[in-house]
Amino acid sequence: MGVQAKTIAFLVAKPGQEAALQSLLRDLAAASRSEPGNVSYEVWRDRDEPRRFVLDELYTGDEAITAHRATPHFQDYLSRIGDLADRQAVVAHPIDVA
Repeated sequence: MGVQAKTIAFLVAKPGQEAALQSLLRDLAAASRSEPGNVSYEVWRDRDEPRRFVLDELYTGDEAITAHRATPHFQDYLSRIGDLADRQAVVAHPIDVA
């Protein structure tokens, strides 16, 4: 097995788009959790800034992330996210994980 890979995405909903963004992220999470290379997929909402959301995704490796990004549900997300939120994503490999 290769090195696991984590994607962390920070999204800030555009004004008035919080509910639509939350719905999109929940649908994306549900579909992504069924992918063979997905270990976990979580959606979080900032307790102090309700327009800010965090995706915390763990995959078996970079190949699984590549496969995830090719899925219809991720492509749908990409086609819609620009209208709903500003987005920044980071893909990381483990250094010290318990």
